[in-house]
Amino acid sequence: MSILESFLSTILDLCQTSGFAGFLDDGGWKNIIMILISFVFMYLAIAKGFEPLLLLPISFGMLLTNLPGADMYHAEFWEYSEVSDSLDPNAVGEVNSHYLNYGYILRHGGLLDILYLGVKLQIYPPLIFLGIGAMTDFGPLIANPKSFLLGAAAQGGIFFTFIGAAVLGMSAAECASIAIIGGADGPTAIYVSSQLLSSTDDIGVGTIALAAYTYMALVPIIQPPIMKALTTKKERSVVMGQLRTVSKTEKILFPILVTLVIALMIPSAAPLVGMLMFGNLLKESGCCDRIAKTAQNELMNIITIFLGISVGATTTADNIITLAFGKVILLGVIAFALATAFGVLLGKLMYLLSGKKINPLIGSAGVSAVPMAARVSQKVGQEENPTNYLLMHAMGPNVAGVIGSAVAAGVLLSIVQIG
Repeated sequence: MSILESFLSTILDLCQTSGFAGFLDDGGWKNIIMILISFVFMYLAIAKGFEPLLLLPISFGMLLTNLPGADMYHAEFWEYSEVSDSLDPNAVGEVNSHYLNYGYILRHGGLLDILYLGVKLQIYPPLIFLGIGAMTDFGPLIANPKSFLLGAAAQGGIFFTFIGAAVLGMSAAECASIAIIGGADGPTAIYVSSQLLSSTDDIGVGTIALAAYTYMALVPIIQPPIMKALTTKKERSVVMGQLRTVSKTEKILFPILVTLVIALMIPSAAPLVGMLMFGNLLKESGCCDRIAKTAQNELMNIITIFLGISVGATTTADNIITLAFGKVILLGVIAFALATAFGVLLGKLMYLLSGKKINPLIGSAGVSAVPMAARVSQKVGQEENPTNYLLMHAMGPNVAGVIGSAVAAGVLLSIVQIG
């Protein structure tokens, strides 16, 4: 063979094994669509500021996993819900034909397979909650304990959607994974879906995460019409009195007591609630500033990167371009809309029972999108009354919603596992 023929043969081999050739295979058009969708989400994150800290890593993970031939993520490695007792990285045959073998994944998986272990093993979401706890001030909630009721009411959207999805014939795991989107809490949605969903379900963790973070980003668009439709101008104009000052002792005791009560009542909620409250105790104790700052910044940032890009890796074309994804998007927005509505409706009831001293708009902040939902309550309230400052009052239901979504996750896990 001449040098020219050898050169041309090499070029041909390179072309045939390149990612470009992969687009020409059956189903390659789906990869192209997913890459274009990833560009749209990158645009929304960068240009529009829609949850950029997680939407940008998720969208880039979506890009990487849909590049033909990159071999960074292998969906087939994660097809089995049962875990093998063997961690032999060379185990083949019977073990890998029927079980999820973490040792095999560590040996043969790509970069995103390795990072996704943190999702599958439920490591990333609780650590995210640790960081959230270290950044959260529960003072408004402690000052106004009635805010707990508003946070609880907003979780009603989760359970109504769970029932609705069951009526549509979905599996219990799918019902729970879709319903938790109503809490507007991405890490919680990932935590629940990663524990419950398996290869036998029509939807995946990436699908749930994508829907959850999409609706979190759209809080300023989705919530105001619902809030205005359910309240009157007079109700939206109510000016609430100043909250009392919360003592340091109360702030220290709060995370300890909440952990004890919730973990004993709903043990399956302990990982999320426990880490949330541990982070808050680090912050409020005053004696662990260095650790608290690490949880707020370095640790939170690292886990956010790993969580986002590995969850994005699960959004393969075969998982997203399906009828099931359409159901997730539709039921997800219903769950979120119901959560907002239930919070506002309880706010209206409290408005009446309090002698018209409580602005029902703060009920919409009962979802877990902190502090975006509280800011929306403030914005809608000021549109009616420019002198109205609802932000701190809305932060009570908002942080209650964080606790509520974690509790709802524990309840859903218990329901599905018992069932």
